Amino acid sequence: MDDGSLRITVLGSATPFPRPGNPCSGHLVEGGGVRLWVDAGTGTLAELQRYVTLGEVDAVWISHLHADHSADLLTAYYALLYAGLDVPLPVPLFGPPGTADRLAAFLTNGPERSPVEKAFSVEELYDGHLARVGGLTLRSRAVEHGGMPAFALRVENASRASLVYSGDCEPCPSLRELAADCDLFLCEADGRASGHHSAAQAGRSAAEARAGRLVVTHVGPGTSPAEAVAQAAAEFPGPVAHADPGLRFDVVRAG
Repeated sequence: MDDGSLRITVLGSATPFPRPGNPCSGHLVEGGGVRLWVDAGTGTLAELQRYVTLGEVDAVWISHLHADHSADLLTAYYALLYAGLDVPLPVPLFGPPGTADRLAAFLTNGPERSPVEKAFSVEELYDGHLARVGGLTLRSRAVEHGGMPAFALRVENASRASLVYSGDCEPCPSLRELAADCDLFLCEADGRASGHHSAAQAGRSAAEARAGRLVVTHVGPGTSPAEAVAQAAAEFPGPVAHADPGLRFDVVRAG
C-alpha cells in the first residue's frame, strides 16, 4: 500500500480458543509502505499468509502475553529460522516486558536457551512507548488487564488517519486518552469482568473517545456477534461492526 493509505485486516477474533474459520486475536495493519502483524493469537499465522508472506512483515506488535494473543509467535520463530524463507532477520517485535524470555522458556528444550533474538529483535513496551515503522507511528499505552502487563495501540499514518486497538482491557483513562478522536476503534468485548470490556462498555469507551467508528472484537462466547454489535450501538452513535475474520477496513481521516 502507498504512504497515504491505512488498512486493517482481521485475521481472527475468537476467544478464548480458536473456532473453525476463526482464529484467536490477530490483525494485519498496512500503510506507510509497511505491514504490521498486530497480535499473534492461535491460528493467525496461517491466516496472515492469505495476504502477505512472512518475509513481507516489517514488524510485530503484541498487546500482552496470554496465548490467545501471542501463541503463534512460537511457530513464527521456527518459520523464520528453519524454513528456508528469504526473510531479513531479526524481525522487529514490540511486546510487553519479558517477551523474549517467555518465548525462550517455551522454545528451549535442553540446557541452552533458544536463540529467540536471532528471529526477533525484541523491544519492550512501556506506557507512552513510541515507535516509527516506515511511514507509520505506533504509540502504546499501558491498560488494565487483571494486573498483567498489557498495552493498547494507536497507529497513525502521514495523513493522520488513525486506528486504535484496545488489546484486552477494562475501561480505563489511558485507553480513552489513546483513542481520542481516532478514526477507527477496534475494541474487545469479552464480557463484563475484571480486565475486559463488555460490548456495551466498548460502545461507551468509543463514545467517550469520540471515535469515528467502532469495531467490536474478542466477543465472549456468551454473546453472539449480532448481539454484541447491538449492545455497543446502543451506547455509541457512530457505525458499529463486528470483527469477522477476513474483513478489511480502510481507515480514512475524518474531515
